[in-house]
Amino acid sequence: MSGIRVLVGTRKGAFILTSTGKRKRWKVSGPHFAGWEIYHIKGSPVDPNRIYASQSSGWFGQLIQRSCDGGETWEAVGKEFNYDGNPGTHQWYDGTQHPWEFKRVWYLDPSLTDPETVYAGVEDAALFRTTDGAQTWQELPGLRAVKGPLWAPGAGGMCLHTILQSPSDPNRLYTAISAAGAFRTDDGGQTWRPINKGLVSKYELPDPEAEVGHCVHNLAMHPLRPDVVFMQKHWDVNRSDDAGETWHEVSGNLPTDFGFPIAVHAHEPETIYVIPIKSDSEHYPPEGKLRVYRSRTGGNEWEALTKGLPQSDCYVNILRSALAVDTLDSCGLYFGTTGGQVYASADAGDNWTPIVRDLPAVLSVEAQTLP
Repeated sequence: MSGIRVLVGTRKGAFILTSTGKRKRWKVSGPHFAGWEIYHIKGSPVDPNRIYASQSSGWFGQLIQRSCDGGETWEAVGKEFNYDGNPGTHQWYDGTQHPWEFKRVWYLDPSLTDPETVYAGVEDAALFRTTDGAQTWQELPGLRAVKGPLWAPGAGGMCLHTILQSPSDPNRLYTAISAAGAFRTDDGGQTWRPINKGLVSKYELPDPEAEVGHCVHNLAMHPLRPDVVFMQKHWDVNRSDDAGETWHEVSGNLPTDFGFPIAVHAHEPETIYVIPIKSDSEHYPPEGKLRVYRSRTGGNEWEALTKGLPQSDCYVNILRSALAVDTLDSCGLYFGTTGGQVYASADAGDNWTPIVRDLPAVLSVEAQTLP
């Protein structure tokens, strides 16, 4: 029977949760890198024992950790992230220009075909790639060439937090940046263009339909339909059926369309999940009720999933990288909260249980289906 490994990054270390395919009992390993912020930890799709982690500290800077044995042991690898050429400037909070400065790695996305190749999204926003197992990193500068001086930080900084690789076209990647928007390359990262047509940000931008500047929180797609992309924006849940060329809102009957994560069911391309938060100033569930919302129609029509989740006095947040799905026949879902709980559902969201409590605030959750 297949097994499951759930990789959890927190404010004070990484934790690895493992179970059989039944997903009834869980073993907890950690904290790995205790005391460090682990913004993201993710395994290779082609070698599940190859795991990469972003280890960050305001005191000691950035490290990248690599494991070749499923997290049993780790080694620090390349940590130099140097912008290509003269990095230039971008827009600051007050509208002035500000120098591009590397701060941390927000997101790591191992290649779909090669365990030695990994993409890294960083703050200040840029995309890097390694082809030698994270020993060295090179920027793909064509992304910042797309109106980079107009990009501005969101409330959490100017971060490239989402990377999607198209399984049908190795030259196509999507990225999302707060607060610049969504971008796509069709030539392996050499050139990029913004894909924000149809997005409306009337509360955040002087021009609500600007080409760049939208605060995109997360993107998701199903591997069998890589031209259909779903988006959780600062406000609004959106959908594109043409690889990001155009977007339309599918928030429908959600109690609020503000949130951070979005995910797609492993076997049902029209089934998507979001976790609404009350507002951009009140980062907790509406009415203090923790509810995952599911749409089986690709948006617009949503149902609240509540069984096993607290329905009173719950004021946690669920961050953009803290929702994941597994690929077992009965699709499993996992999400972590800023209160340190990791919830799991083995039946596509119908029932939930906390598989671990009292961790530090959860920053990211990734699920690996093991042979």
